[in-house]
Amino acid sequence: MNYKQYLVVIPGIVLAFVLYTLSQGFNNIIGIELLGYEKSPISTAMIAILIGMFFGNIFQMRDNFVKGLDFTQKYILKLGIICLGIQLKPFEFLEFGTVAIPLIIICIVSVLIVVKLLVRRFKIPTRMAYLISIGGTVCGTTAIMATAPVIGAKKNEISYAIANITLFGILSMLIYPYFANYYFDAEPLFIGLFLGTSIHETSQVAAAGLIYDQQFNSPETLNVATVTKLIRNTFLVIMIPLFAFLYNRSNTVKKDYSIIAIFPYFVLGFVGMIIFRNVGDQFFLSTNNDLWLDTITAIKSSSKIFLTMAMAAIGLSTNLKELKSMGYKPFLVGFIGMATVGVVSIISIEFYINFLS
Repeated sequence: MNYKQYLVVIPGIVLAFVLYTLSQGFNNIIGIELLGYEKSPISTAMIAILIGMFFGNIFQMRDNFVKGLDFTQKYILKLGIICLGIQLKPFEFLEFGTVAIPLIIICIVSVLIVVKLLVRRFKIPTRMAYLISIGGTVCGTTAIMATAPVIGAKKNEISYAIANITLFGILSMLIYPYFANYYFDAEPLFIGLFLGTSIHETSQVAAAGLIYDQQFNSPETLNVATVTKLIRNTFLVIMIPLFAFLYNRSNTVKKDYSIIAIFPYFVLGFVGMIIFRNVGDQFFLSTNNDLWLDTITAIKSSSKIFLTMAMAAIGLSTNLKELKSMGYKPFLVGFIGMATVGVVSIISIEFYINFLS
């Protein structure tokens, strides 16, 4: 892009940033001022896409905004995903990894199988099925947003999948902490593993862990849930190329098709950021502690800003009439997917408990 093309996208990018700021303000008012939490349990990204959908369906977007919104969805989204890698510290995962990783793999495979069967039964669009599958098994909205470009998902399919994951993720966030406390007899490790594997969004897992901590005074549960979810997030590196390969293999007519042609190279940036974090921790924590921690915080914050801007852009580009035309079936698939990952998580943890005894 030359400098004139960059100037063309600025209005749309600025609009997406304004909606991010607005959604952050609403989030603070609702979560902190009204609900009384120290940190809002509501996803800013969820608010951003809802605000975007509200304004996008009331007002007709002018052409000078459309290009910038498209740029935000395509490039700023990927930049946000790359920056997301800064929060992952694999060396910390060893403590729970021997339990969490097999549990996560079992949950992912189970949900993929169930969704595959449901897609055949309800005949929902293939792209939407992929989005709902990866959103429900890996890391919610982030996984949906990361997968959408590599399978060529339409804006309305992305919005529907995000709405699907958001709705059932919020239900899980509010119900599971109390259910898990009863079912697992207040055992922090098992409750944390359950919350970390059965709830879709990282923010929702953190919120569920926070709710549990505040209700039952168990910071250990919050730590286990968060670490488990971050381990689960790393499967994004495997699942996006896999989904891209499977989808494009069945939808391409090119004889020379290969995974290289559709590989999401921004995933390499994501992996690079993980390596950057861990190398930096080894070299800078002892010598330039404050500067390094400030750098990590800045990149984390940038990731949230970029991803939320992309959500707002998606919302602004979403036509609710098109969503309505898709019907109830994708939501039914999402509900069954949520129930499946919860049940499989419980069964797997029970198996682990019996194995220990």
